[in-house]
Amino acid sequence: MRLAIIGQQAFGKAALDAFRDRGDEVAGVFVAPEMPGAKPDPIRARAEELGIPVFQFQRYSSDEALAAMRDLAVDLGIMAYVTQFVPQSFVRIPKHGTIQFHPSLLPAHRGPSSINWPIILGKRETGLSIFRPVDGLDEGPVLLQKRVPIGPDDTLGSIYFDHIFPQGIAALLEAADLVLAGRALEQTQDEKNATYEGWAREGEARITWAQHVDVTYNLIRGCNPQPGAWTMTDGKRLQIFDARKITARTFGVVKGMKLGQVAAITAEGFTVHGQGGFIEVLRCRLDKGAKVAGKDAGIAPGTILE
Repeated sequence: MRLAIIGQQAFGKAALDAFRDRGDEVAGVFVAPEMPGAKPDPIRARAEELGIPVFQFQRYSSDEALAAMRDLAVDLGIMAYVTQFVPQSFVRIPKHGTIQFHPSLLPAHRGPSSINWPIILGKRETGLSIFRPVDGLDEGPVLLQKRVPIGPDDTLGSIYFDHIFPQGIAALLEAADLVLAGRALEQTQDEKNATYEGWAREGEARITWAQHVDVTYNLIRGCNPQPGAWTMTDGKRLQIFDARKITARTFGVVKGMKLGQVAAITAEGFTVHGQGGFIEVLRCRLDKGAKVAGKDAGIAPGTILE
């Protein structure tokens, strides 16, 4: 098939390579413009290396963007990680329209941090969807879904890189074949089950030690590696990445310790007292320093994290 890929970053590059490796023709690549001085987007660099035309537009609704897509005369558009708004006037130009990847089981977890939130909320399952883009955010009919279990110690990084990334690329290939063969079944999303969460950013990633250790551990896992769950110590920010949950019958008080107080230094890190147990911090970053093992962070027993 003859394709146009609209994508960004490593996922977009992987989609480009996957379609080309199996013999499809990628007629053009659309990628968001980079900030001045920034490194080239990986998909742009790869397309230029292969001699594939690259298009960068501030707005896909512009006459120039629409003309560029029309001139490519492709069978199908593939949206592989796209942060710009892409209107219907653009996505309907290819002969068989456009399909889009989203890393959740739509209609749940629409929005930009759709991998973080199922982990933060303590869910045991997430997944990915291939759907038809419409002007509403992540609202189009679904063509294909793949389920991904969330293990008790999975993180944002492990769910994405070990599961959703590779399965998402394979699902784009599968869905494209279904569309071109006329066998794709489009299922309208049930708005009664729809949820939307915004970015998981700094404000959402702050740890509240008065919460149960289950909640704290889910937050740490769902923000590892980005944006990094954090707390404060002696006026400095402490980001916590790798960690371990230790459940114990603390009832809020253990040997007079406060919630958020460092209980002990361990062979790998340090433990922090919370509701219902402890969090053992295995890897962290203090202020603007490098990521280090918890045991090497210089956090002393008795320190209060806030």
